[in-house]
Amino acid sequence: MAKEKIVLAYSGGLDTSIIIPWLLEHHDCEVIAMAADVGQGEELDPLREKAIKTGASKIYIEDLKREFVTDYIFPTLKAGAMYEGKYLLGTSFARPLIAKRMVEIAKREGATAVAHGATGKGNDQVRFELTVKALAPELKIIAPWRTWNIRSREEEIDYAIGHGIPIPVTKKDNYSMDRNLWHLSHEGQDLEDPANEPQYQSLLKIMKSPEQAPDKPTYVEVEFEKGVPVRVDGKAMGPVEIIAYLNKVGGENGVGIVDMVENRLVGMKSRGVYETPGGTILYAAHRELEALTLDRDTLHYKDQVALRFAELVYYGQWFHPLREALSAFVDETQKTVSGKVRLKLYKGTCLPAGATSPFSLYSEELSTFGADTVYNQADATGFINLFGLPLKVVSGMKKKNGLK
Repeated sequence: MAKEKIVLAYSGGLDTSIIIPWLLEHHDCEVIAMAADVGQGEELDPLREKAIKTGASKIYIEDLKREFVTDYIFPTLKAGAMYEGKYLLGTSFARPLIAKRMVEIAKREGATAVAHGATGKGNDQVRFELTVKALAPELKIIAPWRTWNIRSREEEIDYAIGHGIPIPVTKKDNYSMDRNLWHLSHEGQDLEDPANEPQYQSLLKIMKSPEQAPDKPTYVEVEFEKGVPVRVDGKAMGPVEIIAYLNKVGGENGVGIVDMVENRLVGMKSRGVYETPGGTILYAAHRELEALTLDRDTLHYKDQVALRFAELVYYGQWFHPLREALSAFVDETQKTVSGKVRLKLYKGTCLPAGATSPFSLYSEELSTFGADTVYNQADATGFINLFGLPLKVVSGMKKKNGLK
């Protein structure tokens, strides 16, 4: 009988480096590795040789950068979705894309199972597996962290050393990191104690700390069409190029550091530090443009949608009908979100420095503190009387009944 084929979501990090030989030890199988290029750069260079040497029969290295930006990052940006007010969802929306491609390869290869290196404590296990359930529920899912007797990253390192597997970390430099075009996350080690200040000088990989940033501000202008960034500093760029450019500019100015204690889906709190320079700039610019072009009711309701949208993405429910429906609502709101936003970057801050749009709802003639001929201030008296009528009625009821 032919061996079972298992497609492994492979990054070449500590977890997946040891999973290939572990699968071969514990399953009568052929392991096909799949690495997704979502902008992690030089991390991909050694993967082909490494995967084969550690036992994979073949490896797919898939360039998914453009799809990542257009189909996952930009819809989330347009929604203004941010988990718990801080996290720009960099790992969250990468996982469904990776899992989707893993499913496609599994079908092509005739595989009966897929595997991932997410731990039983984390969110990624849910993100990978909900995508598989949505797109190919017939596939078996293997999650070694939930079945093997390895209990820590230190024990993983021991396993790797014992099997002669090259790994990208040591016991002294053992942060759990995830990098893509949108961000770089750091967890573990000294960050596990929320009382510890992150050692940014050594921790940060893609950006400078605010203290190291230039003493002069940098200005950047982002132009949007229907909520999607299309030009930076007057130059038309592709989706991937825009984020790469803003990562560089933002990173040089120390913009985009997030240190947060977040509520994981599985119920525990975790602490992480995220580097998201380009994303921080784009979120700030997009919000300024929406403030200029969306009416009050739509903007406020969209803020509520953003909270739910962020939860769906964080919880791994990218392919949920509700997320798709909310994206349809968001797209409707973005029809007039076009224009230019200028931002001032300075030592970790990202401040608005002017915005223009042909769809601007701002009227200087109406809002001026100077003399005008379009607004009758006396009209406010009747408005306040009607708007305040319920409060007046409640007050009368309380007085009648001796209530405070």
